[in-house]
Amino acid sequence: MNRSCHTLIVGAGITGLTTARELLKRGVTDVCIIEKETGLGAHASGRNSGVLHAGIYYNPGTNKARFCVEGNKIMKEFCREHGLTLKETGKVIVPDSEDKLGMLDELKKRADSAGAVSRMIDRKELLEREPHAAPMERALYSPNTAVIDPKEILDALKSELEGTGKVEFHFGTSFQGLSSGTTAATSGGGIKFEKFINAAGTFADRVAAAFGIGAQYRILPFKGTYKKLVSGRADLVRGNIYPVPDLRNPFLGVHFTRSAHDDVYLGPTAIPVLGREEYGLADDLSGESVSILWRDAVLFFANDAFRTAALSEIRKYSSANLLMEARGLLPELRKSDLENTPKAGIRPQLVDWPAKKLVMDFVVVKDGDSIHILNAISPAFTCSMAFAKYTIDTLLG
Repeated sequence: MNRSCHTLIVGAGITGLTTARELLKRGVTDVCIIEKETGLGAHASGRNSGVLHAGIYYNPGTNKARFCVEGNKIMKEFCREHGLTLKETGKVIVPDSEDKLGMLDELKKRADSAGAVSRMIDRKELLEREPHAAPMERALYSPNTAVIDPKEILDALKSELEGTGKVEFHFGTSFQGLSSGTTAATSGGGIKFEKFINAAGTFADRVAAAFGIGAQYRILPFKGTYKKLVSGRADLVRGNIYPVPDLRNPFLGVHFTRSAHDDVYLGPTAIPVLGREEYGLADDLSGESVSILWRDAVLFFANDAFRTAALSEIRKYSSANLLMEARGLLPELRKSDLENTPKAGIRPQLVDWPAKKLVMDFVVVKDGDSIHILNAISPAFTCSMAFAKYTIDTLLG
């Protein structure tokens, strides 16, 4: 394969597909998408919880706050238009202790700033919505939170793009660098481009490095694991029950989600691991693993919030500790109510290394005719269709 195209996109996850879709709306007629895997959804886009977030948590002015509310709306419209699974179940955010009640006010303030619909509810309404939730004095209700099937959406986007005859997919093809300023070297040959979009997700930092971009950032992978409620106890949860998170870190805490297919999951954890694709136990060890361990150690001593999160998350390897935390949201939960599941995902968390801080927002860097999307972590799936407009506006000027 030695070919040319107007725009080359690296990565066929939700970011790559939605930016391709937006390019077509702007009149671009020759888009090439390369993907190192043999199909869609092998990583974050196909392994997430399937929750469409409503825009509750994010700092005013951030990309997450700007695009989550609109992205939620557009994604729902896409699902309805294509007859895809969409369950508008809503969500309750429940403090798991009395001392976290005050944090609900901060979440409400952030939601209002972002234009997200939310309202404070009392114990009576909380138990009407989720009869088995911890009966706290109050909780925050998010009516616009919904659940979808991520792989259905990825497949629908691919079919739509291919149906135009203007987008070409190359699976099993990895980006290997630049052979010139406007030609990418790939495992399948050279591709000459006019515009370049780095939507490589977990490996976006490495693609950016080929352009001399992002030297101040490092990646720390965190593994999200899940338990599932046994079928006879799935009625303990009607929709989504979330805790009040530690807003110093980008993790929302383990929560209960009734999936698009009516399984109820508890998770995800956010456990530090040593590989970017370590879905099993130590199944992605490489030369980089030593560097990741070193980054974890440095950050552990340099960043109080990270240290607190790391110690808390590592304890969740123990089923007893996970159960104890989960009971803060669902007091009736028993050990026998939970079963193991192979469901797991990796959050490739960007770190600002000079500052020794986790990057809380999406990072978009334009360099000439290329644009690089770094730290596309939750709620990237929800934001994707709105965020794609911004990305293409930025790329095309």
